[in-house]
Amino acid sequence: MPDFLSPGWFSDLNAALAAVEPPDGELRRVVVEFLSAPSGVAHAMTFSVGPAGCGVALGDHLGADALLRIDYADARAIAEGRLTSADALREGRVKVRGDVDVFQSLLEWLLGLGAR
Repeated sequence: MPDFLSPGWFSDLNAALAAVEPPDGELRRVVVEFLSAPSGVAHAMTFSVGPAGCGVALGDHLGADALLRIDYADARAIAEGRLTSADALREGRVKVRGDVDVFQSLLEWLLGLGAR
């Protein structure tokens, strides 16, 4: 398994997202900003979902519908299965700005994918 936020990690995630059916609706983007990320590691990624498919890209997108801010260590713990996203949200480790409805609908869709 590639290191969290490495080029291989992004490649594997995009391959997995390309294999799923995107939710109905217009293009939506959520930027995930990693606070306290070590130097040389991505400070942000943009998650895009729309009729043409789903994917993640390195960096942030100015046209994002929502911005999610999370400490790098917490994001890594979620990616490695040591922390659940539900616990991180409940404990206030994640801050969301922008269109919270977009973030919530995408989160529900992603969690539904994990249940399959």
